[in-house]
Amino acid sequence: MENKKINFGRSLIVPSVQELAKQSMTKIPPWYVRHDHHHPASDDAQAPSVPIIDLHCLLEGSCAELDKLHAASKERGFFHVINHGISESLLEDFKREVLNLFKLPMEEKLKLWQEEDNPEGFGQLFVMSEEQKLDWSDMFYITTLPHNLRQLQIFQKLPLILREKLEGYSIEMKRVAMTILSQMAKALGIEKEEMSELFHDGFQSVRMNYYPPCPQPKRALGFSPHSDADALTILYQLNETVGLQIRKDGKWVTVAPRPDALVVNIGDIMEIVSNGVYKSIEHQAIVNSNIERMSVATFYVSNMDTELGPARSLVAQHNVANFRQVPTKTYLKGFFLLKGLMASHT
Repeated sequence: MENKKINFGRSLIVPSVQELAKQSMTKIPPWYVRHDHHHPASDDAQAPSVPIIDLHCLLEGSCAELDKLHAASKERGFFHVINHGISESLLEDFKREVLNLFKLPMEEKLKLWQEEDNPEGFGQLFVMSEEQKLDWSDMFYITTLPHNLRQLQIFQKLPLILREKLEGYSIEMKRVAMTILSQMAKALGIEKEEMSELFHDGFQSVRMNYYPPCPQPKRALGFSPHSDADALTILYQLNETVGLQIRKDGKWVTVAPRPDALVVNIGDIMEIVSNGVYKSIEHQAIVNSNIERMSVATFYVSNMDTELGPARSLVAQHNVANFRQVPTKTYLKGFFLLKGLMASHT
């Protein structure tokens, strides 16, 4: 199948924060310093534990578990998923190879660095201006599915073992995403075929995140506040360092990691498909002065050749469409353009 590159925007090339953090410093450079108040007022601003969804119970047909998923998606936009069926050995192997990727010498990383017109590789996203504030993090971003949309010049440069583990991991992430989406369709009353048509050959990308220790953690952010453009994001936290925060009732609250769970959140596309019933929630990542944090976010998007809008079966139920229909590619290009413009003014 022909390889087709999809590009949603440009981003300026930035230096490695991981390398910067190796230097002895008591103050971070000014382009990382935040003057707004995105941190919680106190260190004890812990979230009530986000809902826990048992995927095995869902697949067994538990009505109570389906109700929990529906409520979490409407009210919180975030939930933990346990009993997801991904083997512990695959998760551990993949984690090891991601850790090794960020341990590569800088000369090896530079072979995998972003280009201005291509967000894939090491770097940061949405850097539109030399004046904007940068995140205290490095990322490695790559398209994983479908295969014909992969950028082989990046994929084939990855260490062989990481490529092999990433193949298995991306397939398992698609399985989990499709399982959750099919259960959401059931909870919402969306026809099964309509959901499958939207997502069966969806676009998947992976962002591996490294948040180094920061000498001024209260003046920096690991990841600026944002919502996700996709349908579902599945987060695998590689260590138990706290960092993820969600906006709840106008305040930032911290989601404590669970070693037995994946964190799933609703993206903007699923809010649209659900006709606004499910909520895409703003979130961010904070950093600390003592220890690194690492995570892998997998983004699952509807098929690139589909029209994006509220599910037809839901519009028939609600008698109103709260969003208009647009091609998925057009929506994503507009989303990333807006993200870039917003970031350049921070």
